[in-house]
Amino acid sequence: MATQRITDFLATRRPDGPCLILDLDVVEENYRAFEKALPDSRIFYAVKANPAPEILRLLSSMGSNFDCASVSEIEMAMNAGATADRISFGNTIKKERDIARAHDLGIGLFAVDSAEEVEKVARAAPGAKVFCRVLTDGEGAEWPLSRKFGCVPQMAVDVLVYAHQLGLDAHGVSFHVGSQQTDLSAWDRALADAHRVFASLAKQGIHLKMVNMGGGFPTRYLRDVPEAQAYGQAIFGALRKHFGNRIPETIIEPGRGMVGNAGVIKAEVVLVSKKADNDNVRWVYLDIGKFGGLAETMDEAIRYPIVTARDGDEKEPCVLAGPTCDSADVLYEKAPYPLPITLTIGDEVLIEGTGAYTTTYASVAFNGFEPLRSYVI
Repeated sequence: MATQRITDFLATRRPDGPCLILDLDVVEENYRAFEKALPDSRIFYAVKANPAPEILRLLSSMGSNFDCASVSEIEMAMNAGATADRISFGNTIKKERDIARAHDLGIGLFAVDSAEEVEKVARAAPGAKVFCRVLTDGEGAEWPLSRKFGCVPQMAVDVLVYAHQLGLDAHGVSFHVGSQQTDLSAWDRALADAHRVFASLAKQGIHLKMVNMGGGFPTRYLRDVPEAQAYGQAIFGALRKHFGNRIPETIIEPGRGMVGNAGVIKAEVVLVSKKADNDNVRWVYLDIGKFGGLAETMDEAIRYPIVTARDGDEKEPCVLAGPTCDSADVLYEKAPYPLPITLTIGDEVLIEGTGAYTTTYASVAFNGFEPLRSYVI
């Protein structure tokens, strides 16, 4: 929801056009909550969620580590004050020259999920630590991750044995239970797989040291989600269940859970219309849509809370769409969105929970619309 600081900013600055306003105080609270929930796990902020320099500098000053998907993100984290030993190159799909560049910058921890990727790391970053990503089903996640990343547990064993043979440090395994994961038991299933990989490698004399438990920690949209403390308890319970008294080093990679609820997008109603005289459903068009930063409405997966000054009035379901000349730029149609009947052209709306995966999803200039502006306060 909009904090008082965000409300005051909008009242005094009155920025024109759609924009994201993000409150750093909320990010700080979220970081503290993760620290308290999982005190024995190192936090690697997923830079892709929102790489605003102000966020990175704050988290770096608080001791956060960083999960980076590219050399550019690595450089952003370092510019924010993070040293190389606090950065993971967590993308399993990397150009060999980018691995070499990261290695030159001092990065020593790389994600892999195939023998081919291991070969690239062995050539470009000899002796580096690698962890292998294991496939998970993503059940319970609002934004599930596909089979694009990871491999089955038995292949993970083979990948890590190969890494060891090529002189790399077979350091651990990783998984991602799916973004906006609300099923607390999801980590239990994934940690069971992780333990099997640990056990198989131990029989071959290779002793893994780390489990990267990924992200998936949710932010609140239209429905309440468990607090960080509940995730911490469930995850620690699963670790004890599968690893007993020999719990490995663990890391987590919160992105959405770190910054999602810290941001609000201010938008404007451009048009309210119908498609026929007897049409029961209004179409409400905003000055922001899929290509302006709301890409996660794809398949209507993420349903953002929308607040208007007319919320005390009667509401009816509407089709909600963006402003561009692309028929895909419809946010909610299969499940129309309830909005006030009195909502009209020129009204301002606030789209809450938009601190993550908005500014970086916004197109550069599709239809000539400028990228989503961001104000970090």
